[in-house]
Amino acid sequence: MQIRKLEPAEQLPMDLLLLADPSTRLVEEYTKRGQIFVAENESGTIGVYVLIATRPDTAELVNVAVDESCQGRGIGKKLVQHAVEQARSQGYKTIEVGTGNSSIGQLALYQKCGFRMTGIDRDFFLRHYDEEIFENGIQVVDMVRLSQDL
Repeated sequence: MQIRKLEPAEQLPMDLLLLADPSTRLVEEYTKRGQIFVAENESGTIGVYVLIATRPDTAELVNVAVDESCQGRGIGKKLVQHAVEQARSQGYKTIEVGTGNSSIGQLALYQKCGFRMTGIDRDFFLRHYDEEIFENGIQVVDMVRLSQDL
Protein backbone atom coordinates (compact mmCIF):
# COMPACT_ATOMS: atom_id res chain seq x y z
CA MET A 1 0.00 0.00 0.00
CA GLN A 2 1.17 3.52 -0.76
CA ILE A 3 -0.20 6.88 0.39
CA ARG A 4 0.09 9.85 -1.96
CA LYS A 5 -1.32 13.31 -2.47
CA LEU A 6 -4.23 13.48 -4.91
CA GLU A 7 -3.40 15.66 -7.90
CA PRO A 8 -5.73 18.63 -8.58
CA ALA A 9 -6.92 17.19 -11.91
CA GLU A 10 -7.81 13.81 -10.38
CA GLN A 11 -11.37 12.93 -9.45
CA LEU A 12 -12.27 12.91 -5.77
CA PRO A 13 -12.87 9.45 -4.27
CA MET A 14 -16.36 10.63 -3.28
CA ASP A 15 -17.60 7.13 -2.38
CA LEU A 16 -14.89 6.90 0.30
CA LEU A 17 -15.27 10.50 1.48
CA LEU A 18 -19.00 9.95 2.00
CA LEU A 19 -18.27 6.96 4.26
CA ALA A 20 -16.83 9.36 6.85
CA ASP A 21 -19.13 12.32 6.19
CA PRO A 22 -22.62 11.87 4.71
CA SER A 23 -22.90 15.51 3.58
CA THR A 24 -21.89 15.93 -0.06
CA ARG A 25 -22.12 19.71 0.40
CA LEU A 26 -19.65 19.76 3.32
CA VAL A 27 -17.27 17.27 1.68
CA GLU A 28 -17.13 19.36 -1.50
CA GLU A 29 -16.54 22.51 0.57
CA TYR A 30 -13.62 21.28 2.66
CA THR A 31 -11.93 19.28 -0.09
CA LYS A 32 -11.57 22.56 -2.01
CA ARG A 33 -9.63 24.01 0.95
CA GLY A 34 -7.57 20.99 1.90
CA GLN A 35 -4.88 18.62 0.75
CA ILE A 36 -6.33 15.22 -0.14
CA PHE A 37 -4.27 12.08 0.36
CA VAL A 38 -5.23 8.63 -0.88
CA ALA A 39 -4.11 5.14 0.09
CA GLU A 40 -3.82 2.77 -2.84
CA ASN A 41 -3.06 -0.87 -3.41
CA GLU A 42 -3.19 -3.06 -6.49
CA SER A 43 -7.01 -2.92 -6.36
CA GLY A 44 -7.15 0.88 -6.47
CA THR A 45 -7.98 3.57 -3.91
CA ILE A 46 -8.77 2.05 -0.51
CA GLY A 47 -8.44 5.02 1.85
CA VAL A 48 -8.47 8.78 2.05
CA TYR A 49 -7.94 11.72 4.38
CA VAL A 50 -8.00 15.49 4.07
CA LEU A 51 -5.60 17.88 5.81
CA ILE A 52 -6.72 21.51 6.17
CA ALA A 53 -4.87 24.57 7.51
CA THR A 54 -7.21 26.07 10.10
CA ARG A 55 -5.22 28.63 12.11
CA PRO A 56 -1.60 29.74 12.15
CA ASP A 57 0.54 26.69 12.94
CA THR A 58 -2.52 24.39 13.14
CA ALA A 59 -3.83 21.77 10.73
CA GLU A 60 -7.00 19.75 11.02
CA LEU A 61 -7.31 16.15 9.93
CA VAL A 62 -10.76 15.62 8.47
CA ASN A 63 -12.52 12.74 6.80
CA VAL A 64 -10.37 9.68 7.46
CA ALA A 65 -12.06 6.85 5.57
CA VAL A 66 -11.16 3.28 4.58
CA ASP A 67 -13.07 1.17 2.09
CA GLU A 68 -15.41 -1.10 4.04
CA SER A 69 -13.88 -4.24 2.50
CA CYS A 70 -10.42 -3.20 3.80
CA GLN A 71 -11.32 -2.10 7.33
CA GLY A 72 -9.73 -3.83 10.31
CA ARG A 73 -6.29 -4.10 8.67
CA GLY A 74 -4.57 -1.09 10.23
CA ILE A 75 -5.05 1.15 7.18
CA GLY A 76 -6.87 3.84 9.18
CA LYS A 77 -4.01 3.96 11.67
CA LYS A 78 -1.48 4.31 8.84
CA LEU A 79 -3.53 7.15 7.34
CA VAL A 80 -3.66 8.99 10.69
CA GLN A 81 0.08 8.49 11.25
CA HIS A 82 0.76 9.74 7.70
CA ALA A 83 -1.36 12.84 8.36
CA VAL A 84 0.58 13.57 11.56
CA GLU A 85 3.88 13.27 9.69
CA GLN A 86 2.60 15.45 6.83
CA ALA A 87 1.50 18.15 9.26
CA ARG A 88 4.85 18.00 11.07
CA SER A 89 6.86 18.12 7.83
CA GLN A 90 4.83 21.13 6.65
CA GLY A 91 5.78 23.06 9.78
CA TYR A 92 2.53 22.87 11.73
CA LYS A 93 2.84 22.88 15.52
CA THR A 94 -0.55 21.29 16.27
CA ILE A 95 -2.84 18.84 14.51
CA GLU A 96 -6.50 18.61 15.46
CA VAL A 97 -9.27 16.17 14.65
CA GLY A 98 -12.96 15.97 15.46
CA THR A 99 -15.29 12.99 15.49
CA GLY A 100 -18.81 12.15 16.55
CA ASN A 101 -19.70 11.33 20.15
CA SER A 102 -20.76 7.85 18.98
CA SER A 103 -17.57 7.10 17.01
CA ILE A 104 -16.17 4.66 19.51
CA GLY A 105 -13.61 3.05 17.18
CA GLN A 106 -12.39 6.39 15.87
CA LEU A 107 -11.99 7.83 19.38
CA ALA A 108 -9.83 4.83 20.30
CA LEU A 109 -7.80 5.09 17.09
CA TYR A 110 -7.01 8.78 17.51
CA GLN A 111 -5.92 8.28 21.11
CA LYS A 112 -3.72 5.32 20.12
CA CYS A 113 -2.09 7.68 17.61
CA GLY A 114 -1.24 10.24 20.29
CA PHE A 115 -4.24 12.59 20.21
CA ARG A 116 -5.76 13.90 23.44
CA MET A 117 -9.31 15.11 23.99
CA THR A 118 -9.56 18.89 24.15
CA GLY A 119 -13.27 19.65 24.10
CA ILE A 120 -16.78 19.01 22.89
CA ASP A 121 -18.62 21.07 20.28
CA ARG A 122 -22.14 20.52 21.61
CA ASP A 123 -24.90 19.93 19.04
CA PHE A 124 -22.43 20.22 16.12
CA PHE A 125 -24.16 17.53 14.07
CA LEU A 126 -27.61 18.94 14.79
CA ARG A 127 -26.51 22.39 13.56
CA HIS A 128 -24.61 21.30 10.44
CA TYR A 129 -26.47 18.25 9.10
CA ASP A 130 -30.00 18.19 7.73
CA GLU A 131 -30.69 14.56 8.64
CA GLU A 132 -30.11 12.64 11.85
CA ILE A 133 -27.06 10.38 11.88
CA PHE A 134 -26.83 7.22 13.99
CA GLU A 135 -23.72 5.18 14.66
CA ASN A 136 -23.29 2.21 16.99
CA GLY A 137 -26.95 2.65 17.95
CA ILE A 138 -26.28 6.17 19.24
CA GLN A 139 -27.39 9.43 17.65
CA VAL A 140 -24.43 11.54 16.53
CA VAL A 141 -25.05 14.88 18.24
CA ASP A 142 -21.76 16.30 19.56
CA MET A 143 -18.32 16.67 17.99
CA VAL A 144 -15.51 15.41 20.23
CA ARG A 145 -12.38 17.48 19.55
CA LEU A 146 -8.88 16.03 19.95
CA SER A 147 -5.42 17.45 19.26
CA GLN A 148 -1.74 16.58 19.29
CA ASP A 149 1.29 18.84 19.64
CA LEU A 150 3.79 18.17 16.89
